[in-house]
Amino acid sequence: LSNILNRFFAPRSWGLYLYFSIMFTVYVLIICSNSVIVYLIYIHKSLHEPMYIFIAALLFNCVLYSTNVYPKFLIDFLSKEQIVSYYACIFQFFMFYTLGSSEFLLLAIMAFDRYVSICKPLRYPTVMTKITVNTFLVLAWFLPASHSTVAAILAAKIKICNSNLKGIFCNNAVFTLHCVRPKPVTVFGGVCLLNLVILPMLFTIFTYTKIFLISYQRCKTFRRKAAETCIPHLLVLISFSYLAAYDIIIARVDSYFSKTARFVMTLQIFLYHPLFNPFIYGLKMKKISKHLKRFCLIKV
Repeated sequence: LSNILNRFFAPRSWGLYLYFSIMFTVYVLIICSNSVIVYLIYIHKSLHEPMYIFIAALLFNCVLYSTNVYPKFLIDFLSKEQIVSYYACIFQFFMFYTLGSSEFLLLAIMAFDRYVSICKPLRYPTVMTKITVNTFLVLAWFLPASHSTVAAILAAKIKICNSNLKGIFCNNAVFTLHCVRPKPVTVFGGVCLLNLVILPMLFTIFTYTKIFLISYQRCKTFRRKAAETCIPHLLVLISFSYLAAYDIIIARVDSYFSKTARFVMTLQIFLYHPLFNPFIYGLKMKKISKHLKRFCLIKV
């Protein structure tokens, strides 16, 4: 990896150890906060419903997403030189976009689940069966993995002319290592963007818009129920879409950003969002919040 860490962190060793401690603490918080909610959903039968199963899958995805970045990033803090092999970089690229795309698909699936639950409640048990839920979960990881595999193979075959990565981990920044970016890679990247980001996001927005329009015509209690279950998902979608937009703009459009802006925005991708998800679902979803409070009281 490039020496970007050295440009932004204090040159003295105590400064680096301080930043290492902060990032390590954040990583532990991400693992613990997401894992606790997944554990609560697993052990409580009252939470064995499609909505909560999808939330558990989303939070588990966050743990994998963070683990793909943090261990190497923490090692770089303590290393004099930040070095990674090209194929290890390609693997991190593959995992980053597989897990990132899975989040968009999971949010789209959750939107469909909420639509059936709120707008077609009588059909919900026959539509959202165990087989349907399992099929959705498999597709949420399989489709991104299949797209990212092709992208990673294409990227691995391109000749590299630069050994300094313009980033702090291997996302779209890996394309800055190549001598040229072949047209098939650019085209396929656009296909991945359409299939795994734009279409799921549009579907999610369309579905929640329809839910709110239908709930507006119903009673106040119905509207409150719709808002309580849909708003947390929308907040997570908005948060992740904002970070995904930055990742696309910075690499695909080659827009100008100062080094400081690049660093701060890149940090946000794996810094606050994996903590934002458990915060939203742990506090805003009443059933999860109730079990979480009991869990914390028992531990205290």
